[in-house]
Amino acid sequence: MPKVLIIGAGGVGGVVAHKCAQNPQVFEEIVLASRTKAKCDAIADQVKQIQGRELTTARVDADDVAETVELIEQVRPDLLINVALPYQDLPLMDACLQTGVDYLDTANYEPKDTAKFEYHWQWAYRERFKDAGIMALLGSGFDPGVTNVFCAHARDELFDTIDTIDILDCNGGDHGHAFATNFNPEINIREITQNGRYWEGGEWVEIEPMSQSMMFDFPGVGERKAFLLYHEELESLVQNIPGLQRIRFWMTFGEEYLTHLRVLGNVGLTSIEPIEFQGHKIVPLQFLKALLPDPASLAQGYTGKTSIGCLVRGTKDGKPRKVFVYNVCDHAETYREVRAQAVSYTTGVPAVVGAEMILTGKWRRPGVWNMEQLPSEPFLSRLGPAGLPWHVQEL
Repeated sequence: MPKVLIIGAGGVGGVVAHKCAQNPQVFEEIVLASRTKAKCDAIADQVKQIQGRELTTARVDADDVAETVELIEQVRPDLLINVALPYQDLPLMDACLQTGVDYLDTANYEPKDTAKFEYHWQWAYRERFKDAGIMALLGSGFDPGVTNVFCAHARDELFDTIDTIDILDCNGGDHGHAFATNFNPEINIREITQNGRYWEGGEWVEIEPMSQSMMFDFPGVGERKAFLLYHEELESLVQNIPGLQRIRFWMTFGEEYLTHLRVLGNVGLTSIEPIEFQGHKIVPLQFLKALLPDPASLAQGYTGKTSIGCLVRGTKDGKPRKVFVYNVCDHAETYREVRAQAVSYTTGVPAVVGAEMILTGKWRRPGVWNMEQLPSEPFLSRLGPAGLPWHVQEL
């Protein structure tokens, strides 16, 4: 009987719990755990009400390897789905190694004291996972995740050669708040305030944060200004897409969001450097996180759509070709289905599809793997039925 242990009870954790519950043929038993058990219990009640299935809940500190090992030994899952914080990737991988359990996450490791997210910390586990006969699937969200698989599909099916890739992420929705982030505020703001970086001509090029932008006509949303950021899937794709000359990542932001971000940065609230306050050390960004809305609370009343895809240029049969491989997701529709906004949904659904690939054996390989290193067809054939239909637009 396949059993999964989901660690993390935020917006994405709720989506993963709902979507696992919708597929009892693959996910026969579901355990949901986090540091705050009450959050798990609330999700379990919602899943029972909407999906008609029972979930088991538990408390665990995902930073504590021994505590996680104890929970895994008690639950005995076939797979651990990590939708907690990126800081917790390595402790959870350590716990999986100690217990011989497969592992999946949606974002790569990031140390707490440095705004620097890279895969090398997790890639260092390759031999240990291979020797243990277990699998780690990295970045099985949307970006990273689905975008990696879109690139693999382009590499394997749509092109003979690929010259450039631009990954474009647009949230064209409106949550009604003056300023809020669509996923964990601390992680989100760390991500967009660091220097931009992209790959061109065989080397990394670094630029000032938010210093390059372009307009793009996003399917289902329309024209929006997108800004060049660094994103983790670039690090693996430059290794796994042969002949690539340039790859960049872009994300849209509204003017109001950018204005708030500039002001918060100017007064020091986006800093991760601890400061002394009334006899205590506090991190300004963590304090800001406590003031901002919980991303899971944004779902009700959220309107509009997300539009995310990969703009790929290259050749096919000796002729130039340019395509946009993408998905459009509606905030209101995802709320009706699983009580979540589309940003959580587009991350949670691919995590469940990736978990299905492992549990059914279609993707199971001992070692540590990025999404584009595995066959794209099985994953893409399940992505649409799971809730994220995808399209190829010739340009």
